[in-house]
Amino acid sequence: MFNKLTVRDYDLKGQKVLLRVDFNVPMNEEGGISSDKRMVETLPTIRYLMEQGAKIIICSHLGRPEGKPNPQFSLKPIAEHLKTLLKVPVLWTGEITGSATRKIVRNMQNGDILMLENLRFDPGEEENNMEFAKKLASMSDVFCNDAFGTMHRAHASTVGITKLLPSCIGFLVEKELQVFGNLLENPKRPLVVILGGVKIKDKINLISNLINIADTILVGGAMAYTFLEAQGFATGNSTVERDRIPLAKLLLDKAEKEGTKMIFPIDHVVAEEFNFIADSKVIVTGDFHRKDIGMDIGPKTIKLFTAEIMNAKTIFWNGPMGVFEFQKFEKGTKKIAEAIVRSGAVSIVGGGDSVSALQKLGMDKKVTHVSTGGGASLQLIEGDELPGITAIMDKVGA
Repeated sequence: MFNKLTVRDYDLKGQKVLLRVDFNVPMNEEGGISSDKRMVETLPTIRYLMEQGAKIIICSHLGRPEGKPNPQFSLKPIAEHLKTLLKVPVLWTGEITGSATRKIVRNMQNGDILMLENLRFDPGEEENNMEFAKKLASMSDVFCNDAFGTMHRAHASTVGITKLLPSCIGFLVEKELQVFGNLLENPKRPLVVILGGVKIKDKINLISNLINIADTILVGGAMAYTFLEAQGFATGNSTVERDRIPLAKLLLDKAEKEGTKMIFPIDHVVAEEFNFIADSKVIVTGDFHRKDIGMDIGPKTIKLFTAEIMNAKTIFWNGPMGVFEFQKFEKGTKKIAEAIVRSGAVSIVGGGDSVSALQKLGMDKKVTHVSTGGGASLQLIEGDELPGITAIMDKVGA
């Protein structure tokens, strides 16, 4: 599906490699890193470049500084943490392409690492401005993109730069593309998809394309209530996208024509208030009262969904089953996560909320693959091109 040049395809000894990573990691209120997963996942590429004797210039973004320097979004603490992870020095100047940076680049030895300041401190980054791309390129010989989480963005450091330098992907991006390529083109069957979250409108193309490839789709979370309304069931005061009910009907019709099973909750944990201490009860589909808000899937649904999951050979999960942020309503999401782990199937998790749920439950290391790029992975499954991938050079004859 993808046949792009990788870091293995270049002789990198003595070459200055501009390495785009996604170190847009979550930070806590004290300015510390609350999860370094994205950094850890990129270490194999960095270490390989070091072993090959490259001069490594690492660039990333962090947050949304709106095109101007902002100490809140500085990559300095990221550079310090990277030094700890690699156990080698990481050079730092506090600028992107200024004179201090260029001086360090000129004096770099093979295997040295320099981290640039936040790319988004320059408005040219998000504008895919070629002048900014030229400044980045002028310090480098080869461009390597290992930032899967940014591949759906056409920015200077993901697309513009590829017009100026020989380009390739790193090991993290290679792994992500292999996983999703297999999911889309050659999954072990049955392929069971688990969808949750709130809004259908954000996942129209995702659901539509998954209907084409999945054997069974289990739908939980708030989006299930729009589908239930489309089937004629009252859902009380649950979150329903009234304007998307016709679309939900079309998706149900498509699933029927394609022979894809779509399974919805048969019971629900409901409350009359949306808060973490609300009184709750379990009701079956069809028994919603006017004030009832669906907060989680019920025990019979957990059993129903679990049976499908245990029969799967490949699982793709996107979106929690309920309001997992509230401990009282996390059971459905927790039980589905446990079933995925027990199933022994190839299990792929994509999308921020699903990943957050797994991390909260301490199960993120127990599935086959947790994607580092929520938006990029979903766009890939939707069937859309990722500008950052398209821009990378293809292997000869591909």
